[in-house]
Amino acid sequence: MTEQAQKIVALVDGSVYSASLCEHAAWISQRTNAPVEVIHVLGRREAPEKADFSGSIALGARSALLEELAMLDAQRAKLVSQKGRAILEDARTILDTAGVTAITTRLRQGDIVEAIAEIEADARVIMIGKRGEAADFAKGHLGSNLERIIRASQKPVFVASRAFKPIARVLVAYDGGVSAMKAVDHIARSPLFQGLAVHVATVGSATPEVQKGLANAKALLQGAGLEVETSVLPGQPETALSTLIEGAQIDLLVMGAYGHSRIRSLIIGSTTTAMIRSCKVPVVLMR
Repeated sequence: MTEQAQKIVALVDGSVYSASLCEHAAWISQRTNAPVEVIHVLGRREAPEKADFSGSIALGARSALLEELAMLDAQRAKLVSQKGRAILEDARTILDTAGVTAITTRLRQGDIVEAIAEIEADARVIMIGKRGEAADFAKGHLGSNLERIIRASQKPVFVASRAFKPIARVLVAYDGGVSAMKAVDHIARSPLFQGLAVHVATVGSATPEVQKGLANAKALLQGAGLEVETSVLPGQPETALSTLIEGAQIDLLVMGAYGHSRIRSLIIGSTTTAMIRSCKVPVVLMR
């Protein structure tokens, strides 16, 4: 299947990030002519819980109570499904309003990572929100699974920010690793990035090896007709990249999911979600 035919998979959960996620999906769709599939996953935690009262209540009362509990479980399951369908319809409305014509929706149940493994074969990108359903609290459904999804997916993962804004300037966090080089190659080949300004930055020292890597990345991107600039940033990756994003008015951060420099500590481990959540722009992670 060609990249142009592959679908955009948008995982929505009804959080405050869902609208931005759909608007970003529409932006990608309009630039690539790719269809959008919106998926809402009913996690196992949302399945009705069963309790055993068999040894604590008298026989007659127990039978009546078990019948009532079964009815409540059925009602709860129905309401959860109705909520999921409403979330999907809201997402469809946003995409339709934005001009996307090829839209499908799907309600699934189970583990979200397992769901991704089943659907990503014909996806060009997996899209999720930075935070989940309880975004204004400690953690949420998608937010708490963010690193699991990034590690599990074999496709680029687009992590949407809280608010949508048109994307004009892209920052590539480049460390010379395999995934970073794949990210540059993907940007050069994809119609999504045509017409955008690209800044390729490395965090560390400007060694000859680093300079050569940046020059190669710049040449590849310029060969694709992109406007490119490069820089070497001192300091720690999280601080240096965040400062550049603010100062250069970057609209999208692209990072390799794995690397071999100090950026590695940013991508692998608990600081992954810290960087993504602290960054005010959407982030694309490439395998």
